[in-house]
Amino acid sequence: QVQLVESGGGLVQAGGSLRLSCAASGRTFSSYAMGWFRQAPGKEREFVAHITRSGGSTYYADSVKGRFTVSRDNAKNTVYLQMNSLKTEDTAVYYCAVSRSWTVRTGKDEYDNWGQGTQVTVSS
Repeated sequence: QVQLVESGGGLVQAGGSLRLSCAASGRTFSSYAMGWFRQAPGKEREFVAHITRSGGSTYYADSVKGRFTVSRDNAKNTVYLQMNSLKTEDTAVYYCAVSRSWTVRTGKDEYDNWGQGTQVTVSS
C-alpha cells in the first residue's frame, strides 16, 4: 500500500511559478506510474499529467501543456509538478495518485491511493 502526501501549494500571482511535491511511502514506488489531477470548486476532478515508472515518458492535459512539467525521483520516492506561467484558471486543489496501469490513463477511476491534496491559488 502506497501513501501519498502532497506539498508545495500556495498563493501566487498570475504568471508566477510553483513546484508541487508528492512524497510516497513504501518501497515499491518505482513500480508505479503516477498522475497529477486537480479539482476546482464546483468542478469535477480533472487530469493534469502522467509520468511512467522510470520517468522516461510524460503526458499532459492540453490545458497545461508547455507550462507544467512532471518529473520523479525514485530514489527519494517523490514525484514533482513544476508549474510555470500560472493562470487564474489553474486555481484548484492538486492531487497525486498511483496509476493502476503502466500506460497513460487520464480518467480518475484509473488511479488509487490519492493524497490529501494541496491548494494552489493564482491571483490576477
